[in-house]
Amino acid sequence: MASAVNAMRSLREDVTGSDASQKVPRARVLLVDDDERNLLALSEVLGDIADIVSARSGEEALRHLLKHRFAVVILDVLMPGMDGYETARLVRAREQSRDTPIIFLTAINQEDAHTIRGYDLGAVDYVFKPFEPTMVRTKVSVFVNLHEKTLEIEHKARTEQRLLREKLDAQQERMLAVEALRVSEERQALILNALPMAVYVEDELGARQFVAGDVAAITGFETAVFSNDPSFWLERIHPEDRGRLNSAGTGSYEFRWLHADGGYRHFLDQSVALEDDGGALAGTIRDVSEQRLMQDQLLQAQKMDAVGKLTGGIAHDFNNLLASVLSGLALIERRTALEGKAKEVLEMTKHAAEQGKHLVSRLLTFSRRQNLAPTAVDLAAVARSLRTMLSPMLGGMTQLKWETDHALWPVYVDPSQLELAIMNLAINARDAMPSGGTITVNFANRTAEASEDLTAGDFVVVSVSDTGVGIAPDLLSKVLEPFFTTKDVGKGTGLGLSSAYGFARQSSGTLRIMSSLGEGTLVEIWLPRAHENGVALLEGATEVPVKVKGRRHARVLLVDDSPSLRGLTEMLLIEEGFSVTPVSGGAEALAILNHYKQGFDILVTDFAMPLMSGLEVIRGARSTRPEMPAVIITGYAETTALDDRPPDVPVVFKPFTAHALVEAIERVLEPS
Repeated sequence: MASAVNAMRSLREDVTGSDASQKVPRARVLLVDDDERNLLALSEVLGDIADIVSARSGEEALRHLLKHRFAVVILDVLMPGMDGYETARLVRAREQSRDTPIIFLTAINQEDAHTIRGYDLGAVDYVFKPFEPTMVRTKVSVFVNLHEKTLEIEHKARTEQRLLREKLDAQQERMLAVEALRVSEERQALILNALPMAVYVEDELGARQFVAGDVAAITGFETAVFSNDPSFWLERIHPEDRGRLNSAGTGSYEFRWLHADGGYRHFLDQSVALEDDGGALAGTIRDVSEQRLMQDQLLQAQKMDAVGKLTGGIAHDFNNLLASVLSGLALIERRTALEGKAKEVLEMTKHAAEQGKHLVSRLLTFSRRQNLAPTAVDLAAVARSLRTMLSPMLGGMTQLKWETDHALWPVYVDPSQLELAIMNLAINARDAMPSGGTITVNFANRTAEASEDLTAGDFVVVSVSDTGVGIAPDLLSKVLEPFFTTKDVGKGTGLGLSSAYGFARQSSGTLRIMSSLGEGTLVEIWLPRAHENGVALLEGATEVPVKVKGRRHARVLLVDDSPSLRGLTEMLLIEEGFSVTPVSGGAEALAILNHYKQGFDILVTDFAMPLMSGLEVIRGARSTRPEMPAVIITGYAETTALDDRPPDVPVVFKPFTAHALVEAIERVLEPS
């Protein structure tokens, strides 16, 4: 009976978890720099998210890597003795550190050749001095989180393996004393049947027999099915996983198994070899489909967020380039009388630059940094406007059907972006039906409960479905990424779905996509119901021309850190009749204003500049001249940083036209 008591105690520890007191160690970050100031600065920035270990040389860093595991190594490129590149090569050559992420820290090597060399040596990213603390924290946090999750998974795996062995040892002991432990076995069976797992034994030939657990709930089949047909279990394993499992042996592994309901479930199989039993195994099966789905959703959300931040940054830099290109072309057009081929080349160049502007706009829509103008929109008007527009675009082989609920709620969105999103989805649907088919656009009222991608409330769902070729399941998680496309080269940019997704998310809604190969695709855009009065005019709306006010030959102080754009903007304003004094930074601008307090009529300043932002320049100017008129120009689409600007300071977004900038200046100088 003593053995029975011990068995019950072991089982109780299995159920409650005797390893709960152990904790996963905190992640470590290795800083390598010969400059003590850089080490101190990085330690201050990163000290609250990980344990910091500092090294003054590559040799010292390698010694630390022999002793500990690190979430990430931040490595200075230029160091006396062994430089960062050589250190990175040695880190990658060592078995215990070859998978450790490396971020290079450099102040000068921003050329492509140096960057490519760093990536060839295993770097995952670069940080350029002087570094931005928030950017460094963001980059390092990604690897710290991944490292801590890895440690947690390893810790859990060790704990589960230990619990499994203890359970199996207890079971073997119970089998040696059947009569003495009959009551204990009955109680154990009741407990195991209540747990979401199935316990099995497998002989040396691979025949599996379930001995405990809720087999029917996990597999959909009764235990007798597996006993009567030894090959039944293996036959229902997914073909792609079957070969890998045949060579897996003991341990912990995950695979897909065809459930009785016809769908595949993700099972976690943890097994050990039975001693002195000729190669037999024993183990447990758990259904981890829900955990796998949550993990995939988390990884997808993190990936989409990272891609959104990346595209937003690219779009900002591209906006500055386009501003210079379009301003230069405008000056050429004004100052030079071009004819024939030269004029045609200029028009083609302008058209290409405008296309780039639209491309940036779609990138910003995906990254949710586009400037939207939401209002209450009547979807019935949207349908009427698009019906005549879409039919010619879709071609004669495509039938377009519209389905609309009665008494549709208005939605609170940007009407032009909504039309663009529906057009993109319809064009994607047409391209998915090379032999023709039917596209159905449906508007329906829905009330949603709170979920991962929606808040609770009233929505209108705009769905576009087709009868086309469908999308493979392994591609569904990628189709929302910018520039990803299933179309042939040259037949799509890969921005249609991604920009529609960004528009939906920025409008406080979401986009959902469902598809089956050979049956078609359904895309739903969930948009929030509008409760404001008034509906945007979508049919017959025309742009009201701006009335240009009389110029006063105003004196403009122009502040921009980009020499090329500053020069082009200066020439544009001079062409429009203004007197312009250009400066390259905020300190220089404030010095001139302090010396000539009444020497300028208006301040036009870029927003994002080193040392002093455009807002700070305006505040400094108004500290001595409170009534100083001002205009901000910016290539950033994220306007939250500009929310606290004075209400009388308009913002002109790059790339801008001369008309847009002049209109903003005159509106400030001569308010209506």
